[in-house]
Amino acid sequence: VRNDQDRLGPHRDDSIVATAETQRKRANEMKLGILGTGRVALLLAAAWEKAGHDIVLGSREPGSKQLDFTVQTLIETVSGADIVVNAIAGSATVATISSIDAGAFSGKTVIDVANATTPTFDLIYPNSSLAEHLQVALPNAHIVKTMNTAAMTVMTNPTSIGQSSVFLSGDNAAAKAQAAGLLRDIGWTDDEIID
Repeated sequence: VRNDQDRLGPHRDDSIVATAETQRKRANEMKLGILGTGRVALLLAAAWEKAGHDIVLGSREPGSKQLDFTVQTLIETVSGADIVVNAIAGSATVATISSIDAGAFSGKTVIDVANATTPTFDLIYPNSSLAEHLQVALPNAHIVKTMNTAAMTVMTNPTSIGQSSVFLSGDNAAAKAQAAGLLRDIGWTDDEIID
């Protein structure tokens, strides 16, 4: 009786390893809907695309954008995403997101990377936070706040300044785990992710 190695040939182990690797990558790939088309959105989009995720950017005027990523309406972006990332200017976030049907966000993780400040860098919500206001606007979404204390260039290249830290906060453990996974995908280590 011949064993499987004889029957399948000398490359059996290589094909099994390659198949397992492909399945692992597919399991980790997610469709990310990034709201915004500015510099932060583009940096995050490029980094997560490089990590193997499918990226769609959301804009109020998608037809006016000539970018290297698919750009759709805000509602299309949210509806088609596994995870939504808010990269809209913090001062416009609540008004912009409130213009989208809140039901489209239901059950989804929403990662908020914005800071709600005025042009003179005063806090718009001095006794609260943008994430808290997003949670009120999107009661059935899972808001996770992260990367808002990192410089833009450090967000997607955490080793550029040596060891650093990125904060992660939210009320839903599964949503925070998803956000932590996306942080790891762009170079943050578990020791640098502070919950």
